[in-house]
Amino acid sequence: MKRIRNFCVIAHIDHGKSTLSDRLLEFTKTISARDMQAQALDNMDIERERGITIKSHAIQMLYTHTDGEQYTFNMIDTPGHVDFSYEVSRSIAACEGALLLVDASQGIQAQTISNLYLAIEHDLEIIPVLNKIDMESAMIEEVSDQVIDLIGCSKEDIILASGKTGIGVQDLMNAIVDRVPAPKGDINAPLQALIFDSVFNSYRGVIAYFRIMNGTVKKGDMVRFINTEMEYEAVEVGVLKMDLLPQKELQAGNVGYLITGIKNSKEVKVGDTVTLKSNPGQPIHGFEDVKPMVFAGIFPIDNDDFEDLRDSLEKLQLNDASLVFEPETSVALGFGFRCGFLGMLHLEIVQERLSREFDMDVITTIPNVSYFAYTKKQEELLVNTPSDLPDPTMVDRVEEPYIRAQIISKPEYIGAIMTLAMEKRGELKNQSYLTTDRVELVFEMPLAEIVFDFYDRLKSISRGYASFDYTPIDYRASDLVKLDIKLNSDPVDALSALVHRDKADAFGRKICKRLKELLPRQQFLIAIQATIGAKIIARETISALRKDVTAKCYGGDISRKRKLLEKQKKGKKKMRQIGNVEVPQKAFLEVLKLD
Repeated sequence: MKRIRNFCVIAHIDHGKSTLSDRLLEFTKTISARDMQAQALDNMDIERERGITIKSHAIQMLYTHTDGEQYTFNMIDTPGHVDFSYEVSRSIAACEGALLLVDASQGIQAQTISNLYLAIEHDLEIIPVLNKIDMESAMIEEVSDQVIDLIGCSKEDIILASGKTGIGVQDLMNAIVDRVPAPKGDINAPLQALIFDSVFNSYRGVIAYFRIMNGTVKKGDMVRFINTEMEYEAVEVGVLKMDLLPQKELQAGNVGYLITGIKNSKEVKVGDTVTLKSNPGQPIHGFEDVKPMVFAGIFPIDNDDFEDLRDSLEKLQLNDASLVFEPETSVALGFGFRCGFLGMLHLEIVQERLSREFDMDVITTIPNVSYFAYTKKQEELLVNTPSDLPDPTMVDRVEEPYIRAQIISKPEYIGAIMTLAMEKRGELKNQSYLTTDRVELVFEMPLAEIVFDFYDRLKSISRGYASFDYTPIDYRASDLVKLDIKLNSDPVDALSALVHRDKADAFGRKICKRLKELLPRQQFLIAIQATIGAKIIARETISALRKDVTAKCYGGDISRKRKLLEKQKKGKKKMRQIGNVEVPQKAFLEVLKLD
């Protein structure tokens, strides 16, 4: 155990975590030069296409130190985007040290700080690394000062490195050996292993990744999952190289995988503790249950695929523990699931993975957040969808979630950022200069306002220089109304939304206009209305297709034509009363892509 080091790599998005990890893999010859490719640990197509890490990746490396001793490094490369911070918190729980990467050309950004706080909470040894020092725009002195101010280290503690060229990798290796503490644990104590991730393999079932805190596990042992109270035989245990490498046994302090042949994905829970049936240990305090920020309904395009969608979501949940879902029904879309996500990027990635990995085509409803409604009798009701909101006459108040948003940017963008935040009902709480050219703005604002396009607009007005991070604070009473969309007086429940009263008019007009463009014309007139209760706030009309009923009338008296037109008018009136307006699936998808 003295020669094991468990550490993770944490940083803001795009500060070079995966690139530096590649250099460490090359340096320790964990991966041969022939098999080497950029972002070696990112094994999903989406990660490679977008150049971002979505999943944490654990890998074991062997390193021979300058004193001749061989050390085992268990490294976890983590994502940098705020939507995947749950992945980071799970990785941190399995480590004793963290490499804190800071881009020498960009300095400290919002996610750097929040990931650092996560690591400090778990008492991890922090090794600050200044990455990308080979770039012409690198500000080594200035950024070093920022790091010293942030974590209170000395200048000698900061390692200068470049993930691209491999500068400083040797220093980094020595620092990991010298500074990161060896894992503590007792090999002879009852087995305690914390599951920090899992994947589904269609041939071998669920593969659980764990970190052993105490005890030893051998191939063939009967193991017990404490949370689900299930018992299985350990068919295979091993360590995580580029592929799974089986071992006869794993001891305390190590990170590895366990295959038990479980086929039902519900039986493995991330954060659960694995112990031996013969000599059970105590459960480890796992991770906090994830709190979803954004909710949306996911429905199969064909209702017959409902069970397949459930199966796909369960398998995806194994690999992405921050996804939560429960069944729901919609009049317009049939059976589907109400899913909770950590943010809009997370929602997008889940949709993409359902399509690529499970071949599921789905429709996603308008994303929203959870509210609390209080009735006149002061009963508290959780409102996840607009249809959960009780009748307005019974509601005393509706409370919506507020967040504390932390934006770090350059001083020249302060005006534009403030304008954007005020437009989103934000209140400025604090403004402080971290350095002469980095300012931190702290706002309190409703979560619902940042769900759609806040992050994208922030990036564009600051030319990509603003970084954004948020934490939920509390629920506050707001003037929220339920906006219904009606087609010929029939409400379409999949398009209703909860919006602030001040923004309801604009939002209603936008949706009505969009539907008018997308809905096919019928033989009868279609009225599209946006309503709040009984009040109509926006309306568009799709005129009827005209059939020329007088074409066969040539010559004769005008009353013949008039008679036919009157008959047509009656028919259209009747058709309008009984005619159903079907919203095509394509129109749903397009309407929900509102800018």
